[in-house]
Amino acid sequence: MHWHAYAWTGNGADREREAERRTISPEFAGSPLPPMRTGDWLAKPADRVAATFGDVGKAVGWLAEQYEQFQASLLHPDRIGLDFRLGIARAALPGGVDVQWGEWLTGGRFVTVGVICCPNAHIRHPCPVPR
Repeated sequence: MHWHAYAWTGNGADREREAERRTISPEFAGSPLPPMRTGDWLAKPADRVAATFGDVGKAVGWLAEQYEQFQASLLHPDRIGLDFRLGIARAALPGGVDVQWGEWLTGGRFVTVGVICCPNAHIRHPCPVPR
C-alpha cells in the first residue's frame, strides 16, 4: 500500500456544486473541487496528486505541513489540535483508512487536505500514478 496526498482551497460556497463532485458527472475529472467521497480523489487526473508516499511517517508529515500553512487562517480555533489529528492519521492510514481534513477559513474559504490509501479498500479506482 501507498498513499496519495491531495489539497484544495477555494470558495466554500463552491462545494455546493455537488454534481461535479461525483464521479458520474462528465465535469468530475476537470473540476478543481474535492470529490464527495474521499477515495474518489483517485479518479482525478494524476496532476491533482500533490505527493505520493510509501512511508506513513512522511504522509503524516505532509499533513502536518499543510495544517501549519492554513492554521493562521482558520475561521474558528481548532479544538481538536494538531497532535491529536496526527495521532489519528498515524493509526488510520496503515489500516487502509483515508484521512481527510476540511476546515472553514476566513473570508468564506474552505480547505481540504487528504491522504488517500492506494489501493483503496472502499472504492475501486486504478492508481492515478502508476509506480
